Amino acid sequence: MNVNVILGILIPFLGTSLGSACVFFMKKELDYKVERALIGFASGVMVAASVWSLLIPAMEQSESLGKLSFMPSVIGFWTGILFLLFLDSIIPHLHLNADEPEGFKSKLKKTTMMVLAVTLHNIPEGMAVGVVYAGYLSGSSNITAGGALALVLGIAIQNFPEGAIISMPLHAEGRSKWKSFMDGVMSGAVEPIGALLTIVAAGLVVPSMPYLLSFAAGAMMYVVVEELIPEMSQGDHSNIGVVMFASGFTLMMALDVALG
Repeated sequence: MNVNVILGILIPFLGTSLGSACVFFMKKELDYKVERALIGFASGVMVAASVWSLLIPAMEQSESLGKLSFMPSVIGFWTGILFLLFLDSIIPHLHLNADEPEGFKSKLKKTTMMVLAVTLHNIPEGMAVGVVYAGYLSGSSNITAGGALALVLGIAIQNFPEGAIISMPLHAEGRSKWKSFMDGVMSGAVEPIGALLTIVAAGLVVPSMPYLLSFAAGAMMYVVVEELIPEMSQGDHSNIGVVMFASGFTLMMALDVALG
């Protein structure tokens, strides 16, 4: 595994860590409008990454199937959706600004369940990075170094506000700044771990690359539709979230085309 791949895997984690560090420099909670704007931006990045970095390459790699080249993407996409639905149903977690936790009933602290909520939706991002780099390293797919870099940069950009969104509310709940920062950092640790595990299994991954690319896309889309879009649309003046969604979408789209 070369240095560029290792750095690529760590870039999204760095984005989360830098965002979590905002707790040391900001005295108050994030303004709810700023919060919704950041969530909207992250949503746009994830949707664009799902389409340009994952689904389109998956269909391109299935061109030999002719008119049925969409089938691996459909199967993988739905498998990703159902996988996240399963995790969402069993892992105790609490979404931002929600009163009732989801998943199995537990006696976990509110702050712990908030961290689990962010960790849950970081899982598909880690898988997406791992699958893309596994394809790049194999040399048997049409994934380029630039395309992989575009994906990790896009995820890192949207991870920055996510890190702030988790560390700031945790501090507001009474946790110390340092513990809030570390919780934010650890919520993103699942990404490089998941990416590394996927790359280690590259020999098994490559033959089913179209399915795995679209699996990651489905998992990411589940997170966006089930969690992020409802959060960015709460309260009055939800057009802030929509505008930032469009901004994130176009930025990720531009990155993928320019670097891919």
